Amino acid sequence: MKWSVNLVAEGDREVSREEVVELADAVAALDGIASGIGTTRYGAQLVVEAEDRASAEKLATAEFVRAAATAGLPAWEITQVAAVSEAEDDEFS
Repeated sequence: MKWSVNLVAEGDREVSREEVVELADAVAALDGIASGIGTTRYGAQLVVEAEDRASAEKLATAEFVRAAATAGLPAWEITQVAAVSEAEDDEFS
């Protein structure tokens, strides 16, 4: 099943436009988008395949950490992780 997972990491300095562009490039393969320009946080929405919510969140978290490192972002604490399944998303549409 496909899951859309939103993740946010928060830190102690402002994130630049260039850093968020690098993060966006790093998550593009996962149909990802990135956010956080001019704030003290960066985030991404990723699409992953997983059996259940917990597995989706675990997989997306690992991919998010990898993408942030690839983008040269600091390894800040991940403060938000929320997954919505394809089926749940259809219910709200």
